[in-house]
Amino acid sequence: MAQQAIWPGSGSAVSGSTPFGFYDVDSDFQSEAPKFATWCAKRLGYPIMDVELQDTQFYACLEESITEYSSQVNQFNIRDNLLHLQGQSTGSSFTHKKVTPTLGRNVFLSQQYGTEAGVGGFVEYKSGSVNVTSGSQVYDLNKIIAEASESNKAIEIKKVFYESSPAISRYFDPYATTGYGTINLVQGFGFGKYSPAVSFVMMPVFEDLLRIQAIEFNDQVRKSAYSFTLQNNKLRVFPDPVDSFKLWVQYIVVSDRDNPLITEFSGSVDTVSDFSNAPFDNMQYQYINHPGRQWIRKYGFALTKELLGIVRSKYGSIPIPNAETTLDGETLRSEATEEKTILVEQLREMLDQTSRKALLEADKDEADFLQEKLNKVPYPIYIG
Repeated sequence: MAQQAIWPGSGSAVSGSTPFGFYDVDSDFQSEAPKFATWCAKRLGYPIMDVELQDTQFYACLEESITEYSSQVNQFNIRDNLLHLQGQSTGSSFTHKKVTPTLGRNVFLSQQYGTEAGVGGFVEYKSGSVNVTSGSQVYDLNKIIAEASESNKAIEIKKVFYESSPAISRYFDPYATTGYGTINLVQGFGFGKYSPAVSFVMMPVFEDLLRIQAIEFNDQVRKSAYSFTLQNNKLRVFPDPVDSFKLWVQYIVVSDRDNPLITEFSGSVDTVSDFSNAPFDNMQYQYINHPGRQWIRKYGFALTKELLGIVRSKYGSIPIPNAETTLDGETLRSEATEEKTILVEQLREMLDQTSRKALLEADKDEADFLQEKLNKVPYPIYIG
């Protein structure tokens, strides 16, 4: 049987000795690894007992332990923040960074509602027209669609309208009046050519916009000279037109609206779409706090115990003078599996207790408790 490699009592250079080299430039890892190897070897019985592991194997277990810790924390962060990460660039890592909730998703949903309301969104509103002739009520929408290069596509008519005088031409400002202000105000704004008796009141622009919208909505609901029905791609106009004019149809292509991939990030592979491409990297050991490092040491020790168990399990027993001894490989592997499971469960439980939802609930409970406590404080008695 070939001579087994035995732990020599100290480690060699760390850089370049781990399988993946994730922490070759991490100074904290470089100084920690030899200490970790010595600690694990002593926990496994050295120097009273031989430990059939070499320094690079201890380093590999430490590297795997850090990446496991990083994976567990990153998975939690992705799960807790995915709603706020979707649509963000994948070009920069979110590891070791605070993710602040935004209204981006709410705005995105409102834009989808805006598509239906015709006031925004990602779906293009298209238009076509038909020449209405006197005495003709029925018009074929297929012709309009073909002319707009949307043949063989399902469309949804959003609006049918004809030209009318714009609202601005019928706009009257009730705030423009006479008898108010001073001549100085008029001259100060360059209105000296007006009669001194005329004054102007400055109003916010949204007042004007609301008034124009009211005029247009009033025209649409109460004052339209025509109405229509849509049936089997036929547009029927009521009443029978007595004049010739152009009728406009505003529509959307149904596949554009119902396609879930059409967003403001459409066609880009550089944005977060789901769990798989959220940009979280392996944590650097130098940025992990002491509670995290202690978890890493314990998990790393479980990995070294498992690895030593694999080595010792190659032979169930070995001969010694006048007898043979049974190796503890299976015991080590069983203990390591149990220890790893417990550590992961503890870490996940702690992370769940610090989720955004859990922290908000804790904050609410604290506020409720404080309010209840304040309610029991007697009011001061005022003596005049």
